[in-house]
Amino acid sequence: MLHILARLALGVVLVGAGISHFTNAESFLAQVPSWLPAPDAVVAISGVIEVMLGVALLAAPRRFQPVLGWVVAAFFVLIFPGNISHFVSGTPGFGLDSDAARFIRLLFQPVLVVWALWCTDAWSNWRRRSRPTR
Repeated sequence: MLHILARLALGVVLVGAGISHFTNAESFLAQVPSWLPAPDAVVAISGVIEVMLGVALLAAPRRFQPVLGWVVAAFFVLIFPGNISHFVSGTPGFGLDSDAARFIRLLFQPVLVVWALWCTDAWSNWRRRSRPTR
């Protein structure tokens, strides 16, 4: 039951974050690395992806959840350079107006990856499948 609640909570978080890409785009622009072209498009595309992943977490049938967990975890890994860029550039955004606050935020990205893998049973499913048969 805890897995289900955690998966639904992560889905709601992702849908909310994705929507905020459009209602608070300025904060998201602060974390787009300077080497990426078309920052407005990056913010919009990543917002759409977050909404889609969130809806999938809320609605996907059980048999698809482990794969979905790996996809969500990969998404969190792929957007991590944006969080690093936000820290390195020192640009305020999301109310993170200090280097310390932006650094602490970096520590939460691995938590999101673990959350996605745990609440979808992706990790335990992979471990069961990778055990040698006797």
